[in-house]
Amino acid sequence: MALATDSLTHKPQRKRLRTRIILSVLAIGTLLSVLFATFAILLRGNLEEGIIDAQLLQEVSNYSAQYLEDPENLLTQFSLISGRIVSDAKYANIPKAWQGLEPGVHRLSDSSPQGTVVYKLAIKREREAGLWFFLRYDVTNAERTRRTVSRTIVFSVLVFSGLALLLGFYASSRVMSPVAELLRRLTDLSREGKVQALTPHFAQDEIGQIAQALDDYAIKLTQLVERDREFNSDVSHELRTPLAVIQSTTELMLHMPNLPEKARQRLDRIERAAKQSTELITALLHLSRGEKQAPSDGEHTDVRALIGGVVDANRYHLIGRPVQVNLDAEQALDVVAPESVLAVVLGNLIGNAFKYTREGSVNVKVLSDRVTVEDTGPGIPEAERDKVFERHFRGSTGGGAGAGLGLSIVRRLCALYGWSVELEPRTPHGIRAVLKFSS
Repeated sequence: MALATDSLTHKPQRKRLRTRIILSVLAIGTLLSVLFATFAILLRGNLEEGIIDAQLLQEVSNYSAQYLEDPENLLTQFSLISGRIVSDAKYANIPKAWQGLEPGVHRLSDSSPQGTVVYKLAIKREREAGLWFFLRYDVTNAERTRRTVSRTIVFSVLVFSGLALLLGFYASSRVMSPVAELLRRLTDLSREGKVQALTPHFAQDEIGQIAQALDDYAIKLTQLVERDREFNSDVSHELRTPLAVIQSTTELMLHMPNLPEKARQRLDRIERAAKQSTELITALLHLSRGEKQAPSDGEHTDVRALIGGVVDANRYHLIGRPVQVNLDAEQALDVVAPESVLAVVLGNLIGNAFKYTREGSVNVKVLSDRVTVEDTGPGIPEAERDKVFERHFRGSTGGGAGAGLGLSIVRRLCALYGWSVELEPRTPHGIRAVLKFSS
């Protein structure tokens, strides 16, 4: 049994499941790391800024209170903090960067030969005493520490992203292992064409349930195919028996002496119809089984020798019509296929040309690798040119009776044997059917 694996092997423009798992784990790990790092940086900055600002405001208040209480014993210099007291009259002597600042805490920076110095300035004003109190807190080292911490956190994010990527590869390998095994066994099953149970090779999880469903489907499909093959074999056998009787009987009657000409013509037609029916049954049996003979032991058919009989067998369509038939079969063309298959394909193409040509001509030509059939019929509209190969489709210019299966059978037989069939428009009207054989 052959299982279709197009959906397994031809998924154009889609990422593999393993790749999607790796990318998902990587994205989740990186996103969580980035969110954590961002939260840590923001939290640290906000807490640090808030604590420093609150402490500086408290210190400047204490500084002013100490000065007002005992100006002689005021400590004004620390390792990172320096204080300055300025009266309203000497306000212009303070650095220009400080001038105009409102009481509170401000973030400032100064440039020096040693580099940029970042500091915070706490300001408090005592209006009644006419004094300004300044506390300058050097946060340069704190800024350096913050940048170091930020770089460390970014590096940590990269490290955790790498770990997430490794985890993604590991997780995808574990998750995809049974899926890959199922795919491998399905591919082998399709290549070998044999029904083999998949369920025993997998655990009782989701993959095991899929394997069980595939086993159930394969069993039902196998039973259906077997019933179809048995039916086709039985029908073909049962139909061939009466057809053989008809052919043998007509052959005996055709050898009767003094047979009237009209009776001979009718018996010839019966014999051709029985032969065509036998050929059609054989071709449909090959088609239903989806099998063809290998070139090494296959039947070779001389198209040049066959096509004359096919043309004669379909001439009854032209009775009473002013249609000229031109057959050019000078070139040799040997095809590896049963004669019955070629007779059905050529018979449909030539028969259609005869049926739909009311006047004019039908030209049948055998070339080195193809057969062309040209007619002067009504042609086929461009919108219907591909649809005529569909089952039960009859074109708007067709007319007459029929099931619309002939060209569908032709295309399916061509697909089975690797041939191609095309319908091309002719000028001013008509169709050129081109049957090209594989080299």
